[in-house]
Amino acid sequence: MNVSTSTLSLTVADVDTSRDFFCTHLGYSVAMAADGFASLTRADAAVDIVLLRKGTEVLPAEQREREACGLILALTVTDLDAEEARLRAAGAPITMPLREEPWGERLFQMTDPNGVVVQLVEWAPSDHPQDRDRERAAHVITPSAENVVVSPSATMTGMASPGRGSAELSTWTVTMEAGATGPEHSISREQVWTVTAGVLEVTCDGRTQKVAAGQTLILPADRTRRIHAHARAEAHVAMRADGVASVPGTEGSRELPWARW
Repeated sequence: MNVSTSTLSLTVADVDTSRDFFCTHLGYSVAMAADGFASLTRADAAVDIVLLRKGTEVLPAEQREREACGLILALTVTDLDAEEARLRAAGAPITMPLREEPWGERLFQMTDPNGVVVQLVEWAPSDHPQDRDRERAAHVITPSAENVVVSPSATMTGMASPGRGSAELSTWTVTMEAGATGPEHSISREQVWTVTAGVLEVTCDGRTQKVAAGQTLILPADRTRRIHAHARAEAHVAMRADGVASVPGTEGSRELPWARW
């Protein structure tokens, strides 16, 4: 089956008032019209609407006196807040104010003069089914120069992060040149360091350990540490993305930009 267009036919008591409602507030235009009939359309993918006056003989006999009821015409839009403000300023009959459902759907409703309920909908990005599909899809991250942060003691190259597609974790590589020593600090989240080249000397809570290429070190959260490289060394680090750094003797904390963006 190939569907070329979609049309919703509504039986109403007064075709003209519904026609004016859809044209004035929702951007529809009249494609065709006659006594007791109006065909409305939009240039985008919104459903076309046919309005038929109750009692018209074009309807089957058993349907002629039935009006559109128990029906909601839902239109998914962008920038729902702006649409709500526009329609409210225009005096549109908003019969259900803007609200957000627990599953991420944001919506408000209007009711036209014949009782036709129109719902404008917007999905919170992380909860829209298409967005969830994208989040579940595997994708490859290629580091670039803009993901590199150089400090006096090391070079960090960001890999996965919330700014580059991950939901929970951040990963990055660390390169330390011979003789480099990082500042004494603590991190609010557990980190996992896997040394990929050379040897790192890590002092954590007063205990010093050497971690060689191929070995992995788990650094607990909120423990003071300092990292030193006698010779050039490299490591791969993983951490929950919301970790922040603190330096003993100073106030506040700071984000790790290579882990966030």
